[in-house]
Amino acid sequence: MDELKKSTSPRPYRMGRRREQLDAMRERITEAAFELHCTIGPAQTTISAVADLAGVQRHTVYHHFPDLRSLIRACTEHAVLYTGFPEAAPWSAIDDPTVRLRRALGELYGFYRANAQALGNIIRDLPMMTEVGGVEPLLERMTELFSAIAAGWPGDAATQRIRMAAIGHAIAYPTWKSLTDYGLSDTEAADLMVRLVAGVKDPVKSRQ
Repeated sequence: MDELKKSTSPRPYRMGRRREQLDAMRERITEAAFELHCTIGPAQTTISAVADLAGVQRHTVYHHFPDLRSLIRACTEHAVLYTGFPEAAPWSAIDDPTVRLRRALGELYGFYRANAQALGNIIRDLPMMTEVGGVEPLLERMTELFSAIAAGWPGDAATQRIRMAAIGHAIAYPTWKSLTDYGLSDTEAADLMVRLVAGVKDPVKSRQ
């Protein structure tokens, strides 16, 4: 009978509840940090500010995130998962590279507009974040998007080298920001960049 009592102990249940509470607290801190990144930027976000917004003590933040890198990574993963960041797979399913590029820029520029303040802060503070670390999920997603857009274009190595540079320029947040600041709509900006990328020619032949 004693052995039966031991086997039905509530200990596993309590441990499960404890894990849920820890996960919920970690998510609460992450969301607070992400909100501050969006409003004032990562460079201005202090552990004290995160703790205040999350309604916890500083030591609680450090318990879940022992250094700034781990906190930045959690915020980056949160942003990639929950802000509607475009994914590469639907684009890769489109065979025609020009059609694929138009679809990609339409979605990407829409994402930029919906998250303009947060992205502006992140791009501004990216050198600091890159030095500290933790932005790898963002960089990896952008690399995936670039690879999906860059596949399947015709041309020799010289043409492709220039086209890849044009694609990198087209998908950059500062490019969208500059074009729309000059009065272009998202659609007009995307159309312009599609013409730029699709219009790349062999640099030697174009000089002849």
